[in-house]
Amino acid sequence: MKKSIIIATVAVSVSLMSVAAFAAETGGEAIFKAKCASCHPDGGNIINPKSTLKGIKDAKKITNKIRKGGGGMPAFDAKAISDADAKLLAGYIIKTFKK
Repeated sequence: MKKSIIIATVAVSVSLMSVAAFAAETGGEAIFKAKCASCHPDGGNIINPKSTLKGIKDAKKITNKIRKGGGGMPAFDAKAISDADAKLLAGYIIKTFKK
């Protein structure tokens, strides 16, 4: 009996981790599409084509740019993009626009 409870607990834990990972991945993508894609289609930059999202590896750099803006980009405060969403967004940008 105990063995089946342990197996069930492990199965539920693995399922929840998969759901959380999926939500983080799709959440970052959804935020990007809603807040960023109009100026950064395919990781580019319609305002400054030399300053793209491609190859950025530093999440803190991305979240700082989100908060402070600059170079034609507006600043997004925590009301516009929450801290949690900014982290999801940074992760999505790093993963999606590697090169």
